[in-house]
Amino acid sequence: MQEFSDFLRHNYAYVAMATFKPGKFPEAQRLFEEAVKTYTKGFKGAYLLQKPYTDEGIAVILWEKLEDMEENQNETHEKILSEMKHLFASPPETNFYELSTEIKSQK
Repeated sequence: MQEFSDFLRHNYAYVAMATFKPGKFPEAQRLFEEAVKTYTKGFKGAYLLQKPYTDEGIAVILWEKLEDMEENQNETHEKILSEMKHLFASPPETNFYELSTEIKSQK
C-alpha cells in the first residue's frame, strides 16, 4: 500500500522545444538517447517527440525533484550536450513544469 506522503509528492518535467537543421534530427535523437542513459538518481523517464516530416522536436524528461536533474549533470552529460549544439537551427526553448495531473490508461 502506498504511503499518504507518496500522493503528496510531485514530479517535475524538463521540456525543450527545438528545430534542428535540415536532416539533423536523427543525430540529435542519438545524442538525446546517449544523454538519457547517463541519468540515475530521481530520473523517472524521457520522451522525444518529432513533428512528422519535419526537423522539429520536443524533449520531455521527468524527474522526481528539480534537484535531481542538477545532480545528473556530469562531465559526460555536458560533453553530449556540447556535441548537440551545432545541430540546432536556433536555440531551444526550455522550461520546467510541475506534474499536476496524471491519468493512466485503465486497459
